[in-house]
Parts: sequence; C-alpha cells; structure tokens
Amino acid sequence: MEKIKIGVLCPSEIAFRRFLPALQQSQYFEYIGVAVAAAGEWFGEPTPEQKEAEQAKAQKFADSYAGKIFKGYGELLNDQDVEAVYVPLPPALHYNWAKKALLAGKHVLLEKPFCTNMQDTEDLLNLAAENHLAVHENYMFVYHSQLTWIREHMAEIGELRLIRIDFGFPFRGANDFRYNRELGGGALLDCGGYTLKLAGYFLGNSARITTSQLNMQPEFGVDIGGSATFTNDQGLTAQVAFGMDNSYKCSLELWGSKGTLYTNRVLTAPVGYEPQVIIKTGDKEQVYTLPADDSFGKSIAYFGECIENEAQRIEHYAEIRQQAQLVAEIRERK
Repeated sequence: MEKIKIGVLCPSEIAFRRFLPALQQSQYFEYIGVAVAAAGEWFGEPTPEQKEAEQAKAQKFADSYAGKIFKGYGELLNDQDVEAVYVPLPPALHYNWAKKALLAGKHVLLEKPFCTNMQDTEDLLNLAAENHLAVHENYMFVYHSQLTWIREHMAEIGELRLIRIDFGFPFRGANDFRYNRELGGGALLDCGGYTLKLAGYFLGNSARITTSQLNMQPEFGVDIGGSATFTNDQGLTAQVAFGMDNSYKCSLELWGSKGTLYTNRVLTAPVGYEPQVIIKTGDKEQVYTLPADDSFGKSIAYFGECIENEAQRIEHYAEIRQQAQLVAEIRERK
C-alpha cells in the first residue's frame, strides 16, 4: 500500500514529542514536512525573535525526522504532494486552517478540540462530507487498550450505577494558550473535553446534560474549571469534574451494584505506561496491571482507516458532532 503523505502545520511540542514518533510506525502515512507561519497566518505579526524561535523548532523537526520546512501554512496546503495535514495549532485557529486544508483537498487530523463552537464544527463536517475527505479529532485516549479491558470486566462489579470522571492539573502560567480567550482557551475546551468524551464513550449516542457549572476566571476571561452530570436513555448517570488550577487528578470510577472499578491516568497514559485498575467487591480488592499501549499511534491509524473506509469516516463525523453538541449544551447553560 502506498503511504499517504502528511504535513504538519506548526512545529509544536506535541507534534515533535508525540505525533512524529508515533507516525514513524504508521502503515498509513509518510511524513513530508512541517510549516512555519508566514506573515498574517498567526495572531498578528510575529516578532523577529518569534520567527527565529519557530524556525529553530522547525529545523529540529528536519534534523530529527527529515522532511521539508515549508515557509508558510499556505505553502504546505498548496503543495500537490501533500495529501493530509496534522493541525496542532491553538484551538482558535483550527477552523480557519482546517477549512483551508479541506478546500485544498487534504484530509485533516485536528488536535482536540475540533473547533471552538458548534457552527464551525458543522461547517467543517459538511465540507468534509461534500468532498469525501476524512477529518479526525485527536482524543487519542479512547483507542488505548485499557478502555477495552475495562469494558470487558465491568460485569465483575454488577449492574453499573454511576460513572465518575475527574481531570484537572495545576496552573500552567499566564502565557499558556489555555488561559488566553483569543487563542480558544478555557477548561471546558481543554481538560473538560476529555471528561465529556469519556462520558460519551460509556453513555453512548443518547448522552445528554442534566446539570452543569462553569467557573470563570475574570483575570483571563476564560472558564478555569467546571462540572457536569449526564444521563442517557437507559437512565445511567455520569458525573464529571475538570479544572486547570487544581491539584493533578485523572481518574475514572465505575460504581456498580456489587463493587467498584477504579483507575488513574485513564485520559493521559503515555507510551510505555502500564495502567493499573483496582476492582473492589465486598472485602476483596484485586489490582490489575495492564499492558502498555500507544494510543497516539492507534489514533493515527484510525485516521488512516477513516480515509480508506467511507462508513467509518461517516461514523466519526457523528462522534465529532456529538462531542461538539455536549460542549455547546454546557456553554448554553452557564
């Protein structure tokens, strides 16, 4: 099978540290190069120091992974050899550059969140469908084998009564894009999105919000944390909490009629990490150490499968839409 040539918009840390190492193992894709921002392609005009820093990052990509350095996002999108694009830009830039990529006939892998609002999400999904192109929202944790293991062992705790998901981390500094409204910051679009995605994973297509709360940070103009309760047509409940000025927590608890199942790092397990799951039933506690997995590599593979398989591509459109709808519903309730 001839590999699909993929380029990267922006020499970001996640592209260098996670995406490209995983891409090297891909049966679907071949890395072709990274683009640095040309004038007018970022927020305002970059300073000479910013240009120099971005060029140095791009050179690091070339030194480590070969590939071309494109002198502008537009230059990469206009290259006829490029068939797909990975977009690890700040959320506020996702819609603009994903749309340009789709109009240029490229398949698009977007870092989460897909877009910052429902209208933009619908626009991209419709454009992708019209042009028979794949789009993918990179919530990679859903492809980790630990979730499959958990589903296969849920019966051990009896009938499921409640799902509890928590994800938060300490303040990362005022210069981090997560605390910048113009860049698409806010806890709901960042750590909150993970918790919504996992709640939808367990509740299915009928997941809906019953209550929610967003806590705003006036200094930055973004939500700094929040919580929500979901239910589905079967009456199952999921409670989530998230924040980006918290002590670190990344946990899943399933409470059943006969016991509980608990794990941490469920949303952020890195390559080589062996997750632990604790199942308690009565006075018995069993700790399971699960195999390590490469969720980023599996997410990339899923994107490749969406390119090849129209049915899977359409199914993923629906998954992206559901995630955006849950985010929109919480925003409407605040």
